[in-house]
Amino acid sequence: MIAAVGVEAAEALAAIHAEAFARGWTAAEVAGLLSNPGAFAFAEAAGDGFVLGWAAGGEAEIVTLAVRPPARRRGLGAALVAAAIEVARGGGAESLHLEVAENNVAALGLYGKLGFGAVGSRPNYYSEGRVNAVVMRRGLLA
Repeated sequence: MIAAVGVEAAEALAAIHAEAFARGWTAAEVAGLLSNPGAFAFAEAAGDGFVLGWAAGGEAEIVTLAVRPPARRRGLGAALVAAAIEVARGGGAESLHLEVAENNVAALGLYGKLGFGAVGSRPNYYSEGRVNAVVMRRGLLA
């Protein structure tokens, strides 16, 4: 089951993020992101993954999608992105964008299957290994 969560879940979300990425975010960083106007987060009840983003001014962004390695390839990432799409649409966003490491083949495949397309890049965006980010976008109208 996927449900909306708030700042009270920052420690749990930080634990998931730390397991999912080489450089995980702290609870304070997660709480700070969730304190932004228009911020939203959805987490899976078993604690295997979450999505965090925000919506404002007709646009929305997925800031992070984190799924613990043992829970990957089971549809959880797609379900979390679907929740983000619905809240973004509900908030009046016309598009949803994100950045993903160019060497993250699994994530690129997932986002492509969910209707995101590459619209740009950010050189050396990820400090770990100086990896470029692919900027992806998905329209949300109709």
